[in-house]
Amino acid sequence: MQQSKKELRKKYKSLRQKLSVDLIEEKSMAIANALLKLPIWDKNYFHIFLSITEHKEIDTELILHLLSGRDKDIIISKSDFETREMTHFLLTDNTKIKKNEYNIPEPVDGIEVASKKIEVVFVPLLAFDLKGHRVGYGKGFYDKFLSECTAETIKIGLSFFEAEEIISDVFENDIPLNYCVTPEKTYTFK
Repeated sequence: MQQSKKELRKKYKSLRQKLSVDLIEEKSMAIANALLKLPIWDKNYFHIFLSITEHKEIDTELILHLLSGRDKDIIISKSDFETREMTHFLLTDNTKIKKNEYNIPEPVDGIEVASKKIEVVFVPLLAFDLKGHRVGYGKGFYDKFLSECTAETIKIGLSFFEAEEIISDVFENDIPLNYCVTPEKTYTFK
C-alpha cells in the first residue's frame, strides 16, 4: 500500500509514543548489534545523531560506544533552523553538549568537519520503504546534508519498525539509504 510522507509521519510518531523505555532500550541494543555485521568497519569518519529522548528515538548511546571502542572519528551536528543547514563537529572528550530549543542534543562548538570527509552516516527517520526512501521530520536537514556528502558515503537508516512497501510522494532529490537496520532485519538497497 502506498502512503504519503505526511500519513507515515503521523502513523510512526504515534507508534513510537507507545514504546516503553525498556522496549526502546531492547530494540536499540538489537539495532546496535546488527550494525556490527555491516561492511562499514574499515571506515574512519562516522556521523551519528544524538537521540531526542522526548521523541522516543533510537538510543544511539550504544552505537557511540561501539564507535569509540573501535577508535573511530565520531562526528555530531548542530542545526541552524533558519538556514536548514547542519554544521558538523568532531566529538572529543572536551565537547560540550547542550539541548537546543527543540530538545536536540548538540555540540556547543568544536573542530568542524566537512560533509565530504564523512564516510558513514547514521540517519534518523520515522519510516522507510523497500526502495530505501525515508520519511524524516520534514525539515529537510538530512536531505541537504546527504546531498553534500560524496557518492561513496554509506547512508544507514535506523528504525524500530519494518519497511513500508512504498512512499507515494518521494521527491527527485530525495537521497535513498544504502541500508536500514531494524531490530528484526537489515535491509540493503541498491
